[in-house]
Amino acid sequence: MLPHVGSRTIEVGAGIGTLSELLLAQTAVAQLIVVEPARNLFPQLERRLSGNPRVTLVHGHIGDVPASTSADSAILVNVLEHVENVAPFLAALRARLTSNGRLLVFVPAGPRLYGSLDEAFGHFRRYTKSLLAQSLIEAGFRVRVLRYFNLPGVLTWFAAGRIFRWRTLVVRDVTLYDRLVIPWISRLETLWPPPYGQSLIAVAERSGVREAAQP
Repeated sequence: MLPHVGSRTIEVGAGIGTLSELLLAQTAVAQLIVVEPARNLFPQLERRLSGNPRVTLVHGHIGDVPASTSADSAILVNVLEHVENVAPFLAALRARLTSNGRLLVFVPAGPRLYGSLDEAFGHFRRYTKSLLAQSLIEAGFRVRVLRYFNLPGVLTWFAAGRIFRWRTLVVRDVTLYDRLVIPWISRLETLWPPPYGQSLIAVAERSGVREAAQP
């Protein structure tokens, strides 16, 4: 996603700011508008980023970002699955992008993988390619990139959420997976786009008018 990050970027659902710090360190973003609604997370986000002059913190939702905002890109990482009514959410986000602004999306994939972990994490859905594309097109975006990510994660998530019925993940296990597995998966799947994956990545561009979704 990094090559598509613009100089003025909105990050919705920033959590405690891990991705925010990555964006500030590895991109040329000049203004990062960081949005987080959770009361238990925002104080940590504030402590982490409030001293950075490139950051504007918003404790709330996308509707709390001024309507006059004109951003070059917006980022949703593990956010859209938590939104019950996707259409108005994407419409509000689109309204705060420039005419060719980009929307970068990372969501869980595979409705058949939906299990106890998704329920516990407050997921309304897991996405297929067609469902994500339809949601973006109907909201007035042109889909430029749409691909699966993390093929091995399909088995681990299915086992955890459908077989063992876990309702949480051990931080140590997640950290080890992210450090030992994700780096080589990322390199491999850049060369060989997988036919399926635990997640979906999309890059979409704001179109001039809303388009009808194609069957």
